[in-house]
Amino acid sequence: MGSYDGGVIEEDAVARGSAGESVLHRHLRVLESFDAWHPFLTLSEIADAAGVPRSSAHRLIAELEREGLLERLPDRTYRLGVRLWEFASRTPGAVGLREIARPWLGAVHERVRQHAQLGVLSGRDVLFIDRMSTREAVVNATLIGGRIPLHASSSGLVLLAYADNALVNDVIARGLRPYTENTIRTGTELRAQLRRVREDGYAVTEGAIHPESRGIAVPVTGPGGTVYAAIGVVVPNDGASTHAYAELLRRAAAGIARELAVAYRPDVDERTHGIRSLVSGSRRSLEYLESLDTDPHDAGTPAAPGTAEPARGRALGSAPVL
Repeated sequence: MGSYDGGVIEEDAVARGSAGESVLHRHLRVLESFDAWHPFLTLSEIADAAGVPRSSAHRLIAELEREGLLERLPDRTYRLGVRLWEFASRTPGAVGLREIARPWLGAVHERVRQHAQLGVLSGRDVLFIDRMSTREAVVNATLIGGRIPLHASSSGLVLLAYADNALVNDVIARGLRPYTENTIRTGTELRAQLRRVREDGYAVTEGAIHPESRGIAVPVTGPGGTVYAAIGVVVPNDGASTHAYAELLRRAAAGIARELAVAYRPDVDERTHGIRSLVSGSRRSLEYLESLDTDPHDAGTPAAPGTAEPARGRALGSAPVL
């Protein structure tokens, strides 16, 4: 940074793009051009989707490619880089939850043999961080890493029911996108449904996204009693009772909540023992990883292990029974 005000102003100008938009935001717009329907894009397609001039897109893409956040293919198209997955895999908020919840999600899937999924609140959407399905299962719009508006899915209704009222107002103000004639369309209808979710402890949507499908979801509470996520199933919309599904999901949610409480214990310093909340595995593997002074996945030889504190939680392969 410069030693005088003019230098500060100049550097600030360099750090921001046109119309006061930061360079970081412009990079994010490039990355957001990609989705499940458009995993491979040309430079021109990226420029159009991101809303930036072709020359700017070329520069932004080059910077992202240099850092491994985009990858260029032989046919001159681009795709998201594996390094993005590497970064995402380090977050305790989503990946730690997914690791802890996966055995319980698997147990639900074994019983239902349709779709079982785990979602978290992200803005005005539910972001699905895990899903298990069978080939013969009913239609489901969920993708891992995909989003669905909160009002349109059972998982979203669960998350919205326990969110701040300001978010409910925002969702209504932005408009409720209809997918089918059964999708919630008005604020009055949405508020009534959210009250019912809080009373019943679970949400049901029947044909809200596809006429053949019905979603059932329950809240997962995290440390402190706040709603941390939603676990749900998508099954045929056949009019059968939802109580058995809700009870199955409640048992799974209770199991996840217990293990979250262990993983995020207040007496454990996450800065030194965060590995517990990020991964699951055999007890001996976790003891080994926690005993190391450096990350064994980094280049070089890891430091000699010291005395390991016993890892807590269920070992991988010890599936819960629901």
